[in-house]
Amino acid sequence: MQIEQAQPGPVITGTPVIEMQRVTREYRMEGRKGSKEEEAVIVRALGGIDFSARAGEFISVMGPSGSGKSTLMNILGCLDKPTGGSYVLDGIDTSASDTNTFAYIRNRKIGFVFQSFNLLARTTALENVELPLFYRRSAGGEKKMSSQARRERAMQALSDVGLGDRMYHYPSQLSGGQQQRVSIARAMVNDPAFILADEPTGNLDSGMTLEIMGLFQELNDQGKTIIIVTHEPEVAVYSRRTINLKDGFLVSDKEILERRNARQDLEQWKQDHALLAEEAP
Repeated sequence: MQIEQAQPGPVITGTPVIEMQRVTREYRMEGRKGSKEEEAVIVRALGGIDFSARAGEFISVMGPSGSGKSTLMNILGCLDKPTGGSYVLDGIDTSASDTNTFAYIRNRKIGFVFQSFNLLARTTALENVELPLFYRRSAGGEKKMSSQARRERAMQALSDVGLGDRMYHYPSQLSGGQQQRVSIARAMVNDPAFILADEPTGNLDSGMTLEIMGLFQELNDQGKTIIIVTHEPEVAVYSRRTINLKDGFLVSDKEILERRNARQDLEQWKQDHALLAEEAP
């Protein structure tokens, strides 16, 4: 399948963070015993993906249902291994990694952001952000962080996402947008190689979606590498590059030459809603 070449866009000079070559993923579906379909069926979810991302990129992964987005996300997040091909993350060949290395990669190299936030209900925003530090996987010879150092780093991460005054609030005391900010702070607290966000605005209204995409743009402008899996074109326009999957193949890879500014769109959205409120009977 021919890949549509990316148009020239912003020059990214960072070092490679992700390098995938000929990545495939197959699933073995066992047939029903005693039936004509008793023999196992091999289902190919990814048909040979070549994909790379450099430090400082902001990429949206798109595609219809069944295109392979979730499978690719699971491999990117080291939640699954490819059947074939290679995936090198920040210099580590994940294809040859053992369970302990996988755990280290997930804790230190990837910051996860989920659609449903995945915050612990009975712990404060600060305690939620501290969790990755509490379970921090240390590299060889690295000293374990003290409780004070963990607390200070978590507080800084919350301040960085604009929640310095909400540190001791519980998730139920926060709006959806604020809960997602907490999850982004939690994703950033270990200074990962990249942030992997799965439909991060799927549970948010239009205003909160723009707020979160504005935060992602700010983080990217500061040099953070971000990959968002989304089915919404109106979300993808805030990234710098979009790849599209179909039937397990990467069918297009485009730079966004003039990405939209989420902060500006949020201000316009607020103005439009203010006018509607004034005009309401």
